[in-house]
Amino acid sequence: MKMTNNTPVEGQAVTPAPGFKPEDLNGIEKTAILLLSLSESDAASILKHLEPKQVQKVGMAMAAMQDFGQEKVIGVHKLFLDDIQKYSSIGFNSEEFVRKALTAALGEDKAGNLIEQIIMGSGAKGLDSLKWMDARQVATIIQNEHPQIQTIVLSYLEPDQAAEIFAQFPENTRLDLMMRIANLEEVQPAALQELNDIMEKQFAGQGGAQAAKMGGLKAAANIMNYLDTGVESHLMETMRESDEEMAQQIQDLMFVFENLSDVDDMGIQVLLREVQQDVLMKALKGTDDQLKEKLLGNMSKRAAELLRDDLEAMGPIRISEVEVAQKEILSIARRLSESGELMLGGGSGEEFL
Repeated sequence: MKMTNNTPVEGQAVTPAPGFKPEDLNGIEKTAILLLSLSESDAASILKHLEPKQVQKVGMAMAAMQDFGQEKVIGVHKLFLDDIQKYSSIGFNSEEFVRKALTAALGEDKAGNLIEQIIMGSGAKGLDSLKWMDARQVATIIQNEHPQIQTIVLSYLEPDQAAEIFAQFPENTRLDLMMRIANLEEVQPAALQELNDIMEKQFAGQGGAQAAKMGGLKAAANIMNYLDTGVESHLMETMRESDEEMAQQIQDLMFVFENLSDVDDMGIQVLLREVQQDVLMKALKGTDDQLKEKLLGNMSKRAAELLRDDLEAMGPIRISEVEVAQKEILSIARRLSESGELMLGGGSGEEFL
């Protein structure tokens, strides 16, 4: 990697300005500074491993930084591994850096959309580009479209993003939309072409159309898993009134916090390594003894004792906090399941993810 005047020379004693503490920066800001201090290819190799939402947050922070000062760079670098000694140019032309780094990491099409959002504030092209948009943006784009178009969009996106978009719709339309998702199977080329035409009008995009399998009961269950508990409960209740059999099928496919009892010990240990202690404490506050003991039993004796003590000393917390913590752990469990590190099972006993 090359070095510039903004890069500390090996052996040179450079200290941050008095009063500056890198700890005052949040994680996104520190990540942005670190990436801006790397070469475009190195930054791109890191960005490739981030989720779309993470890339968007970091990219926006990078684009917002102009001249952030050498003292901040030095401070941030000191928080990282001691063997990081050489850095490439810290481009104060951050727009150009972001363009090149994101393009190398994501490819021209996806990067083009994200770059326009970050730097230009406008949208981009293609159905895939919706994955890089804010939930409110997508909801605004499709809110006046035919419900079947909305159904295809939500079925196409990842369930966590689809759930965020779904929550933007009026309550009186949610039941119909979820039931359409559950009933959707194969999308014919004409429907996909119609959707591409809509995207083309919105973003001047383009794309071919081939029949694609999407939607269905599992897609509906996956989206339901990511909804806020209150929204999920109300939707399930109204769905049972409309179609009890479908509601039960979706319920059987959903994975809830209590289902972690069915995960094997090795999977639980993998999961616990990814969960922050404060999140685990809140989640356990609202769970049954069987699951609590299973989780504690897969920790070291010392760690389990400390957690038990912390739980006993912990005062009352809001139910909503417990639910948020449990949802966060479930999100981690799904990610690990998708990467093959643990196996999740739905209520039906069949493989869930």
